[in-house]
Amino acid sequence: MKTDGNTILITGGSAGIGFELAKQLSERGNKILITGRNEEKLKQAAATLNNVFPIAGDVTDGASVDHLVSVIRAEHPELNMLINNAGYADAYQLSSDAGAYSKASREIETNYLSIVALTEQLLPVLLNNPDAALVNVTSIVAYFPQNSVPTYSASKAALKSYTDVLRNTLGDTLRVFELIPPLVNTDFSKAIGGESGIPPQEVASELIQAMEKDQHLVPVGMTKEYVKVTA
Repeated sequence: MKTDGNTILITGGSAGIGFELAKQLSERGNKILITGRNEEKLKQAAATLNNVFPIAGDVTDGASVDHLVSVIRAEHPELNMLINNAGYADAYQLSSDAGAYSKASREIETNYLSIVALTEQLLPVLLNNPDAALVNVTSIVAYFPQNSVPTYSASKAALKSYTDVLRNTLGDTLRVFELIPPLVNTDFSKAIGGESGIPPQEVASELIQAMEKDQHLVPVGMTKEYVKVTA
């Protein structure tokens, strides 16, 4: 698919992988919309880039999502790509007093249910435009769960399954990509040793290269050793 001339919504776009995607895609002549809960961070991020527009919102809040979708319908009806990047993780070990249920509830809400909800609301907009595409950011732990992020692993596995079915169901009208990073050096991953992870610039570059080749599975870094790539 073409990686220029698109209008793209990136959730969690003010930092980390989301910001780097906004940067590299805006440099290719795309119009970028970024969303996130912190309006000030969004504005600061957008101010450093060209053709990037912030829309504050919480993807886990129904009213906030309704507002986001209404803004897109009214002001950016040409939207043809959604990158579901926003996420949340708790690093802990399972035990009788770990509070796994409350941690898992937030992870499932952010990493899976909110993506299903936003995708469903934006599908009519995406499918009304040429070259419609969707990117879901899963993780290596969707394939190989880690004890240090037990319920985060489960939430990303749920997203992987949803992504597969979405591609199988709508693949004729919607390109569905799965971006599968390993540990990435971002503020998001500090609690689980993110300083030793790969740079977010590498993740963004790999996704753009894969989109140009219509490569739907996009393992990055060490994930390439474990995930078979299919077009």
